[in-house]
Amino acid sequence: MQKIEAIIQPSKLDAVKQALLDAGIEGMTILEARGHGRQKGHTEFYRGREYTVDLLPKIKIETVVADEILDKAVEAILAAARTGKIGDGKIFISKIDEAIRIRNDERGPTAI
Repeated sequence: MQKIEAIIQPSKLDAVKQALLDAGIEGMTILEARGHGRQKGHTEFYRGREYTVDLLPKIKIETVVADEILDKAVEAILAAARTGKIGDGKIFISKIDEAIRIRNDERGPTAI
């Protein structure tokens, strides 16, 4: 099993969520986040005053998938989230040793 953490632009949430559903991934956790990468924010003007916005709004999607569908899930995220511009986001993949469904104590891939 693998855990996929994708940090994407908020405007791409619906497209990525639908792409994951179309790829057969039903379970996911979606979090609102703030941060920056290489772009380090930007400067804006509000009521005539300049200020720096260094923590930009992002969406973090977490899901755990079976090893066999990892590539399919990653490709779905890449295709749906990419704009080709700076700030598109990142995908992190980590190995999951065990998953346990609390309701009935199912373990392993059947628990996800």
